[in-house]
Amino acid sequence: MMISDRELSKRLERTEARANADFVDTRARLDPEFGAAWKEVGGAYAMYDGAESPLTQTFGLGIFEDITSEYLDEIEAFYRERDAPVFHEISPMIDASHMELLTSRGYRPIELTSVMYRDLSVGVTMRERNADLQTRVITPDEVALWARTSADAWCAEHEALGEFMFNFGAISAQCAGAYPYIAELAGSPIATGMLFIYDDICMLAGASTILEGRNQGAQTALLEDRLAFAASRGCTLAIMGAAPGSGSQRNAQKNQFQIAYTRTKWQLSI
Repeated sequence: MMISDRELSKRLERTEARANADFVDTRARLDPEFGAAWKEVGGAYAMYDGAESPLTQTFGLGIFEDITSEYLDEIEAFYRERDAPVFHEISPMIDASHMELLTSRGYRPIELTSVMYRDLSVGVTMRERNADLQTRVITPDEVALWARTSADAWCAEHEALGEFMFNFGAISAQCAGAYPYIAELAGSPIATGMLFIYDDICMLAGASTILEGRNQGAQTALLEDRLAFAASRGCTLAIMGAAPGSGSQRNAQKNQFQIAYTRTKWQLSI
């Protein structure tokens, strides 16, 4: 049984940081004029992917090295130079004294995330599914298909996000560590799921299903197949994040994911 401690947190936070840095590197490669960039400061990865991007934040602050005023000065300057807000995703496994430093500099907590993990050494159970439902990793020429399916699913509930999610998905699907999965029902795409692999840890993200494809078992199939694929590639640990108490968290727990801890996002408000 894995213990939720600082060492596990280092593994989980670094993997998510690598996935975000991978995305930023891919954006920089595909669109050099965009200005996407990241740097490591005090063990934390500070990512910039545009002022409005959810990836523009840090991961790992305080978990690898103590947070210092000097580190915060450097990180804040990085974002200030790019006219971007300052956000930090911070593990509760850091020293509690760091929270006093953050609040003294004008930071406030704004969001919580359940960070979850699953041991892959015990194997993946494959449940019975619709014979017409298939999942697979897309081919390089299907990036637009994957991004459009993902964006259409998001548009069902957040229409204004359509173009943003399409562009976001198209970059995500071309990351070095990415395995973009698509689910098809009788040959028609209905759902997507992303898998990132870095060393022996995989991260699940990008779960979305178009409105007319829901309640067909697509996300269960995508989850099982991504985990089985990752295990076949030597992964021993799977991770994912969700809003506390959300449907995504409940589904993950039903599929043997355990909550490692609740992470807090901090924003510089002055």
